Amino acid sequence: MAAGDVTTSLNRAADERVQQLLADAAALRVCAQRLENGVLLIDAGIDCVGGLEAGRRIAEICLGGMGQVALSGSGPVDDWAVNVHVHCCDPVRACLGSQYAGWSLSHGEGKQAFHALGSGPARVLAGKEKLYAELGMHETADCATLVLEVDQLPPLALTQKIADDCGVATDRLNLILTPTRSLAGTTQVVARVLEVALHKAHELGFPLHDIIDGAGSAPLPPPAADFLNAMGRTNDAILFAGQVHLFVDADDEAAEALANSLPSSASRDYGRPFAEIFKAYDYDFFKVDPMLFSPARVTVTAMRSGRSFRAGALDLALLQRSFGVGA
Repeated sequence: MAAGDVTTSLNRAADERVQQLLADAAALRVCAQRLENGVLLIDAGIDCVGGLEAGRRIAEICLGGMGQVALSGSGPVDDWAVNVHVHCCDPVRACLGSQYAGWSLSHGEGKQAFHALGSGPARVLAGKEKLYAELGMHETADCATLVLEVDQLPPLALTQKIADDCGVATDRLNLILTPTRSLAGTTQVVARVLEVALHKAHELGFPLHDIIDGAGSAPLPPPAADFLNAMGRTNDAILFAGQVHLFVDADDEAAEALANSLPSSASRDYGRPFAEIFKAYDYDFFKVDPMLFSPARVTVTAMRSGRSFRAGALDLALLQRSFGVGA
């Protein structure tokens, strides 16, 4: 299916999964409430406990129903029990078109200001990002779903603006809240292991329409007690132990070049846990090398020849340092 094919609505597929999430809310330990304007808020870790299964399902919602996310006990990291696996048969559309946290949202000023990055299929309805013109993606739907990685409720006025930007009634907008330090938040962030590889491929200038299929995995880190370390651990799970396999319609030279450029170790900032890097840059994301955000090890298979090219390596010492093992 081409990136611009809209025969399957990402938002309608996501909404079906939201309804399943609501039906199992008690078992999943998530809470739902309607705001004054009718917007549905689903709390998966602020005042409600949430959990790994809630995070797994939310990750699939983020993918617009176009991917499968699973928790597994098998993986390359010794003595680490849980791994997150993700597969998308149309990875460009699912990961970049839906899952990528590309919609910058803000409301208010000063200490009362609210800032968040929105991910999920509502992004394609709003069309705020230049990325959609490149992907040739568009969609119309009467419902919208957005996931916010936050630890506070969004202001009512901002929820109204989101609905307006998406062109949907407020009672047809679903907002899912997943704090990074929660179990659900940790799970849905690590499930972006494939997405970060595609985003870096895009930054490197590799033709996205040549990426045919893909899968990835990364170990699930323990949540941290504070936002900075929680963010660091979810990033490090991917940077130090994430693995991705891409299948591309390209010649050997292009496939090999992509494989060599994709791993996180190709970045100038590689070598320390992300929380330390972020602190060293005075908590300014824009100072961090954007090429850092990618899996540790990649395999790229050239469909034309059947040859595969591998690059990168797992760094289990850095991973355990980040995860606080033995601390």
